[in-house]
Amino acid sequence: MTKGAGYDVRDMRLAPEGKRRIEWADREMPVLRLVCERFRKGKPLRGLRMSACLHVTAETANLARTLQAGGADLLLCASNPLSTQDDVAASLVKDYGIKVQAIKGEDNKTYYRHIHAAILHSPRITMDDGADLVSTIHNDYAAMAPQIMGSMEETTTGVIRLRAMEKDGALKFPVIAVNDAATKHMFDNRYGTGQSTVDGIIRATDILFAGATVVVAGYGWCGRGFAMRCRGMGANVVVTEVNPIRALEALMDGYQVMPMHQAAKIGDLFCTLTGDIHVIRGEHFARMKDGAIVANSGHFNVEIDLDALKKIAKKINRNVRRFVDEYVLPNGRSVHILAEGRLINLAAAEGHPASVMDMSFAVQALATEYCVKNHRKLKPRVYGVPEAIDNWVARLKLKAMGASIDRLTPEQKEYLSSWQMGT
Repeated sequence: MTKGAGYDVRDMRLAPEGKRRIEWADREMPVLRLVCERFRKGKPLRGLRMSACLHVTAETANLARTLQAGGADLLLCASNPLSTQDDVAASLVKDYGIKVQAIKGEDNKTYYRHIHAAILHSPRITMDDGADLVSTIHNDYAAMAPQIMGSMEETTTGVIRLRAMEKDGALKFPVIAVNDAATKHMFDNRYGTGQSTVDGIIRATDILFAGATVVVAGYGWCGRGFAMRCRGMGANVVVTEVNPIRALEALMDGYQVMPMHQAAKIGDLFCTLTGDIHVIRGEHFARMKDGAIVANSGHFNVEIDLDALKKIAKKINRNVRRFVDEYVLPNGRSVHILAEGRLINLAAAEGHPASVMDMSFAVQALATEYCVKNHRKLKPRVYGVPEAIDNWVARLKLKAMGASIDRLTPEQKEYLSSWQMGT
């Protein structure tokens, strides 16, 4: 491991490859590049200490560079022990002078040591993937809360946690729910998660999707995207849900819908994308086919009840293939768990393509600027992203992709704003 002033990464010698990856991703992120240019000129974050707990990837590196260009003194740590790209972490430190505390495969103790280091950076602004940074501040450093202007949260899981904190009156500073922006969840969650989850599963297993029965747990934006990709590759897709509206939507989208205890008997591949705990439990593992594969693409590994599986397994064979652990059950059948139940798209693959993260991270950066400018007006609650930011990012992305759209004529604007005009 390589440690220094404010950083802790695996190996600084990896930096050249990391820089190539960062530059390659930058080519696919034209909207964030425009934000970066504006930040470099206007310095909206000048002199502000920032701590960000994010997936340390090439795409995230370009967000970090944008925040730095805006004048922020940034410390970046990992939001998941398996999602860090070590070469990118090294390059951020060596080539861009950004403090990084992240090592792929770090144990739980190191993971939280890095989060504590991010908090001891004394941030005025924080940024989260999953709310571990914010929850640790509230639990262990509550006295620091008054100095924090606000935080950005980019995941469904994190927003769920933060809304629960707000409901309980526990939230001590404002949070912008970046995940709820249309240009984030409709594209990042659906197209990004859909493609990268399939990518991670294939890299880990080399299975053929065509003809396989794939069980998708959860039909939110991430589940929709994954189900769409699986069907496109010829899989028979089954959806499990607890929300009747989403279940009905899945049914009308042409998927089979059933409870997990039924799906457990017929699935070849299972993937959880819910943001909830113990979606696949001991009783489900006991009903699975021999050789069933189980993966998770929700933020935390709690979606799969691994403790229950360990209790019922008579034997565990680690790393029968990279990122694959085999659990042999008393009935002689085997269940294969991918990436220790952690985010399969980042553990076994490279996460979302840069082109879709372009929008998410542009929103992240602009929401940060908005929070800094308006923090005195904001109360300790969860806020949505202003519609103007969403629309600005969407228009720029359309332009970057070579598309244009119509504009309302004066007559059309009047019609839409008037009740007097009828048929």
